[in-house]
Amino acid sequence: MTSAFTSLPEPRYPDPSDAPALRWGVIAPGGIAADFTDALHKHTRQRVVAAGSRTAERAAAFAAAHGVDRSYGSYEQLVSDADVDVVYVASPHTQHTEHALLAIAAGKHVLIEKPMAVTAADAQLIADAARAAGVFAMEAMWTRYLPQTDIVRQLLDDGAFGDVRVVTADFGGSARFDPASRLFDPALAGGALLDLGVYVVSWASFALGSPASVIATGSLAPTGVDEQVALILSSATGAQALLSTGLRAGTPSLATISGSTGRVETDSPFWSASGVRFYDGDGRLAAHWVDPYGRPHREGMSYEAAALARYVTEGLTDSPLQPLDEAIATLATLDEARRQVGVADLGVGSSEGR
Repeated sequence: MTSAFTSLPEPRYPDPSDAPALRWGVIAPGGIAADFTDALHKHTRQRVVAAGSRTAERAAAFAAAHGVDRSYGSYEQLVSDADVDVVYVASPHTQHTEHALLAIAAGKHVLIEKPMAVTAADAQLIADAARAAGVFAMEAMWTRYLPQTDIVRQLLDDGAFGDVRVVTADFGGSARFDPASRLFDPALAGGALLDLGVYVVSWASFALGSPASVIATGSLAPTGVDEQVALILSSATGAQALLSTGLRAGTPSLATISGSTGRVETDSPFWSASGVRFYDGDGRLAAHWVDPYGRPHREGMSYEAAALARYVTEGLTDSPLQPLDEAIATLATLDEARRQVGVADLGVGSSEGR
């Protein structure tokens, strides 16, 4: 049997510095905003030119630490900055809808940290507003824009795996139970599914599309948020995705796609730059691609920013690699999984930075 994987396609956008330069504003200068800003400045020609916080002191400290020109003590001031082309919404997900709508109303393009919102209905509000305003909006599912994902995408598009039947992914972390932390606080929409599970459900969507049925089982933390969840997502053709996520035990963070003529298995972790192994239909290892580019962990967020810059420059208002409708469908799956495991309240809260 001739393997389709002996000569792998090349990643189409391996260098994020090739993307056009945009000027970014950051809402909520916490840990993920810091990593995003540093990744942009290290690996792209784009620049974060403004940071906004609820306090002028926090915004100024972030700006000084990360080479940002201007800082503002309110989000309204940030989105009103005429020199900002696009706003990165880095606040906790309970605030994504409010902050994305604020930026869109100011005519700014938006990149919204995952999950795009707490519920599919809220994500739809963002999508509707962006489309009405004619601005670009995208969920920051950075895994979709990694070079390794582009190799797998090209092979999927070419039918190299044949009839895809089984998809797997896991992402679990070990977190000490703290009822006041964002992970376990229902008022902040805590729980495994919205924090880590969005990655595994998005991987299944990447391989199979939106599911025709969702089966979820799991356990709740004492605060009522989902603590550990296993999912079976079935497609209209009968293909299945077997997924798991949780907050109390670290798991390998591996993902696979298996079809009638071959399969792919990622290295760990699948959600950031690592590597991929390709097996032919007889189960023989045909190729092992290891990321050579030196942008590990959250430095890989530079790829999603580069993709957004290309799309905006091309006049697009939606990502061709993960359209808004797909991000909304992923949240609909998470909505249903949370309902099935017994999460009682989606929650609304207020906290800044992650």
